[in-house]
Amino acid sequence: MSKALMIAMGAIGVVMAAGAQTSPMGKVGVINIQSAIVGTKDGQKAAAELENEMAPRRKDVESKQAEIQGLKDQLQKGANTLSDTAKEELYRNIDEKTKRLNRTMEDDNAEMQSEQDRLLRDLSQKIMVVINKYAQDNGYSLIIDVSSPQTPVLFASNAIDVTKDIIDLYDKNAGAMSSPAPATGSASRPIAPGTGARPAPGSTRPAPGTSGH
Repeated sequence: MSKALMIAMGAIGVVMAAGAQTSPMGKVGVINIQSAIVGTKDGQKAAAELENEMAPRRKDVESKQAEIQGLKDQLQKGANTLSDTAKEELYRNIDEKTKRLNRTMEDDNAEMQSEQDRLLRDLSQKIMVVINKYAQDNGYSLIIDVSSPQTPVLFASNAIDVTKDIIDLYDKNAGAMSSPAPATGSASRPIAPGTGARPAPGSTRPAPGTSGH
């Protein structure tokens, strides 16, 4: 899984579900939504496709960087032998190629970010269907995303982490999912993660990919 894709996932506002309708005293669970999305087969496939798409551009950038470095080496080696005119030409060539390379890298990064966001929006909608079903089927009143350091959770036992359960359920039902239906019932409402205080140092957060409830 590319690091860029992991970073990108942190920027997407995934809405979490509180799906249980049986009782306001139902179970509470936590999930690392970033790890859940990355851990699904669809998430891994999307990451691989994006990596393959960006690989030629990355090679092109590396080639241009090597070309610029070669010009710099040429300038350094000829510091005492090249004419002022030749040095000036090399300086100008290096500057122009560096500016073009920087623009290319900015364009590539912007396009990659846009594609990552699109893929993650699609996967987030699908995984919400799974989270809602899991919460309703297993008597959860609340499932909180703890992937963001801004989530207002100071302590959460690993025993209530449902991340792996959601990954397994997603993969089992992949292909039969659509956009999430709104939860019903007085005890159910969506919760937007990413707000609140940063967890206190030393607090326990669920390890990604662990399971239990």
